Amino acid sequence: MDILLNKVEIRVLGALVEKDVITPEYYPLSLNALVNACNQRNNRDPVMSLTEDDVRQALHGLQEKHLAGLATSAEDRVTKYEHRLQEVFNFTRGENAIFCVLLLRGPQTPGELRGRSERMHPFEDLTDLQSTLQSLIHRDPPLIKVLPRQPGTKEARYAHLLSGDVEPKTNVDVDTARIASSGDASLADSQRITHLENEVATLQREVADLKQQLMALRKEFE
Repeated sequence: MDILLNKVEIRVLGALVEKDVITPEYYPLSLNALVNACNQRNNRDPVMSLTEDDVRQALHGLQEKHLAGLATSAEDRVTKYEHRLQEVFNFTRGENAIFCVLLLRGPQTPGELRGRSERMHPFEDLTDLQSTLQSLIHRDPPLIKVLPRQPGTKEARYAHLLSGDVEPKTNVDVDTARIASSGDASLADSQRITHLENEVATLQREVADLKQQLMALRKEFE
């Protein structure tokens, strides 16, 4: 299945999956509850400020891709929504937890994934988590990928592929930022040196004037 989601669809889908596992007593979600779940400030990266129209449009897109839709229960007087991730991918609980964290927080290291998925599925150890990551990588087509380890970091990060391939930041970007930062620092140093030189020159003139005044006073009393 060829699936390509935009960032709002990703957030809506992730919020539905999270609430299904963590607060099943309040799931499925009404439109208002789903908007609030999408706009949470904790466990979200980036933090968003979505409107009901944004979420409604994302739900329409997810429904077309069979990833979410109207809840089937006839007991609710308010329209509610649910995800269909399990029906499409048949995830294990561990796979579901990892994928949810990646949807809500973007690329993560194994250590971050283990800590942030604990409420949904506690992994016994990193070996257990790594096995689950590999199962998602080897899906056909792959659902996640490992990103190259960034300079200065100890762990590689993993990213989901529901928004297409993920291009890691290149060293060129890092070097460019470093050069720009270095250039700004050099300019600031140069400005400070010029300012100090001007102050020194002013002080030297004032000292010279004081010497002349002192010599003039001495001559008056001789």
